[in-house]
Amino acid sequence: MKETVFWAEQTWPDVHGKIAGGAPVFLPLGATEQHGHHMALNVDVVLPTAICERVAETVGGLVVPTLAYGNRSQPRTGGGPAFSGTLNLTAHTFSLVVKDVICDLFRQKVRRIVVVNGHYENIGPSIEGIELALDAIGRENADGLVILRMDHWDLVRPETIDRIFPDGYPGIELEHASVIETSMMLALRPDLVDLDRSLHDGPAKFQPFDRYPVPSSDVPPSGVLSMTEGSTGEKGEWLLSDSVTKMIAIVRQEFSMGASDGNR
Repeated sequence: MKETVFWAEQTWPDVHGKIAGGAPVFLPLGATEQHGHHMALNVDVVLPTAICERVAETVGGLVVPTLAYGNRSQPRTGGGPAFSGTLNLTAHTFSLVVKDVICDLFRQKVRRIVVVNGHYENIGPSIEGIELALDAIGRENADGLVILRMDHWDLVRPETIDRIFPDGYPGIELEHASVIETSMMLALRPDLVDLDRSLHDGPAKFQPFDRYPVPSSDVPPSGVLSMTEGSTGEKGEWLLSDSVTKMIAIVRQEFSMGASDGNR
């Protein structure tokens, strides 16, 4: 069998041995959600999975299967329910899945867990899932357990954002299917990107309130909330490099791992 960091591609004795050796375990959280006319529905799966893979390769970690269904897409951050292809979980269900995965990792004596989110709407429910797991485990029984939770876009250096957006950054909420995600996909999976199909009908200009049950008419028809112009694979590598480098530093610091730990 080939050398891999992916939990599901290994035998149980291999996984058992790595857990016993203190390997950190990465849980990527994604979504199946529309990303305009120019990108596949699995953007929010591809990005956190790839980042976790690169970090795990450096620190000797394991990457469990990515949660490919996300918390309910919203108009102001993901386009909402007006587009075909998006498959949603309720916040309650999403939180329970996160909780159950963490509890089962703990049962198997995993004590270093990194939850890496790639879908904006997962933020709150992922936090709740972690809290529910700690409730279920019993905080008094969780000695030695450390769970880190992060959103990959928060790990990008401000100077990189300024470099990519010299005329001003629209904010991560409006960057749905826009320059950041498109560039990262061009770096990782250019076969799932077709810029010739991108429609330039943004950026969105949202009202400062949400309206239910009618979807917001402020969402651009393409589903892209900002703009795709200027997206390149090179910029995607800048973003990936920042996220991976920062996450490696965080993991090593929080888990008291030396620079040589886990290096292949």
